Formats: sequence, C-alpha cells, structure tokens
Amino acid sequence: MKMAFRWFGKNHDSVTLQQIRQIPGVKGVISTLYDLPAGEVWPAERISDLKSEIEEAGLQLLGIESVNVHDAIKAGTPERDKYIENYITTIRNLGQLGINLICYNFMPVFDWLRTDLAHPRSDGSTVMAYRQDVVDGISPENMFSQMNNDSNGYLLPGWEPKKMDILKSLFELYRDVDSEKLFDNLVYFLKAIMPVCEEFGVKMAIHPDDPAWPIFELPRIINNRENIARMLATVDSPCNGITFCTGSLGTSPGNSLVDMIAEFKGRIHFAHVRNLKTYSHGFFDEAAHPSSDGSFDMFAIMKALYDSGFDGVIRPDHGRAIWGEVSRPGYGLYDRALGATYLTGLWEAIEKSYPRKEK
Repeated sequence: MKMAFRWFGKNHDSVTLQQIRQIPGVKGVISTLYDLPAGEVWPAERISDLKSEIEEAGLQLLGIESVNVHDAIKAGTPERDKYIENYITTIRNLGQLGINLICYNFMPVFDWLRTDLAHPRSDGSTVMAYRQDVVDGISPENMFSQMNNDSNGYLLPGWEPKKMDILKSLFELYRDVDSEKLFDNLVYFLKAIMPVCEEFGVKMAIHPDDPAWPIFELPRIINNRENIARMLATVDSPCNGITFCTGSLGTSPGNSLVDMIAEFKGRIHFAHVRNLKTYSHGFFDEAAHPSSDGSFDMFAIMKALYDSGFDGVIRPDHGRAIWGEVSRPGYGLYDRALGATYLTGLWEAIEKSYPRKEK
C-alpha cells in the first residue's frame, strides 16, 4: 500500500510539498495540471516538469487526479472523437513517463456537490455538509454562486467560474442524455482508450458520483454496486477499474462498503478513504477520519482492502478545517495529515495481526 496526499500544484494549493514530505507514512502525491481545460492534450514537457518538481521534494508522483473528460464525450456529441483522441495522447504521454494511474469521473456538469463548505461543529472545527432540502429549493445558478463564494478564494474542481458562463448551455447539452445514454457514452469512451492503457499499463480509476444520486435531474451512473459491476463487466480490461471513494459511495445507505470492496477485488486501482456522519438519506456531514467521529467502521474498510490484496495508492480524503487553517475547503494540511497517520496506523496493525501468506 502506498499512502498519498492530494496536491493541486504550487499555484493552486495552500499546502506545500515540503509540508507533505513531513507527514509520516506519506510516500507521494496525487496531482494534476490544474490549469489545462478539459479536452486539451497534456504536453509531455508539462507532465515531466510536474514529476520532476515533486521528485525534487523527495516525493513520488503516484497518480493523476484528474484528467478531466470533456462534456462532448460524456454527452456523446459528434465532436467526441476529437476529444477522445486528445485523451489518448495524454494517456500515452503519462504512460511514457511512468505515470500509470488516472482518476477521473463521468458526472455531468457538476463533479460533486455540498450545500455548506464550512458547517460548524461543536468542537469548533468546520466540515463540508449536504442537505437535500437545500438543493431542492435552489437553482443551479444560485448553488454555483454559493459554492464559489464559500471557497476561501480557491478554485473548486468542477466549479470553475468559466463553467458559470456556459451553465445553461451545459444543461441543454445533457437535456436528452438519460442514464442509459450516459452509460453508453462511458462505454464508448472506455473501449476507445483501453488499447493505449493496456499498451502502457495505465490504470483508469473512475470516481463514484458524489453524492450517489441524481442532482438537478442530471443522471448518475457510478453510484452503486449494480452499476459499477455492469461497467466493469462491459469493459472487462484489467486497466478499467474504480477509485473506491468511501465518502462518495457512503452517501447512500444502500451501499455496503465492505461487501463492495470484496466484490470488486482486483479492479480497485485507487482508494479515497474518509468518514461521514450520516443522518438520513440526503442529509450528511463530513467527519474526521477515525471511526468514532462518523458513521463508518474505518478498521473494517481498511481490513477489507487488505484482505482483497489491495496494494495500490490510498489517500486520506476531505478533512475538517481545524486550528484556524484557511485552505481550499476539505483540502487543508492539518486534518488530512491526521487522517493519513491514522489510516497508516490501521494498516500497520492489520498487517501485523493478519500476515498475508506468501504465494
């Protein structure tokens, strides 16, 4: 297992590589070229520069999150083949530099949604939270403005201001795209890119929908056991896998996280591990990583990953805002560092208590 930390780049993150290097157990970062629009080819020189910068800080570039998928691909417009070819070139450029993990999503318009980016808790920290009744009573435009205003001045992935300028046209683009069409478009994309993924050993790890149900009548297709199993079976390549995000899948009470880890053994290429405090459907707060702070049994989750033979990259996901830190919501240093050491400790205890048999 390789413990990682998400890093958005020196011009887009409050956290430095030097700070990440000091977190016990963290071996590398998951990063991206944040300034490149979806659909553009990632130049090999830019990728190489990012990799070198991270390695010079004593860390490894363990994967990319995200190489964003252009809306033409998701919606299945006539222009999609051009953008798929660009994506294939980017995969080739990453693979040639030894970067073999790409996390991406196939969510229309919005990559993720919270109704409060700084919900106060009794301990004085703040967390991101979701209330379905708020979503039901607000327009997408007003939700966009609210998210942008509460971002502490940082660009939020999937909520960049330029999207606001084309929000109505994006909704129009998806007007006739239901869940079946969206699934077909995902399969078309995956079948097109799998040959180059297999050539260079690049693992595609699709991120689940967050939250795990339709919002603003936009379809969601990577949100439960049945849909994920269908996607993996339809494009049955070892390079086609998932990012197992406990926080995203755990938004739905019907998703048994431990059982899903066991079922998708060998196809989990990346893991985001975080905790939630769930109250009822459509009503949850994010939490600190330890089991006692939320609704998930984090020991059981980590042991399920271990028992499945998982040896890939794990990162602590969204953290609380604590100790007066001001950062991109969910992505401060302090609470995620606590999360990383907690998860590393769980893994060490599991390894020592349940040693794997040598093959």
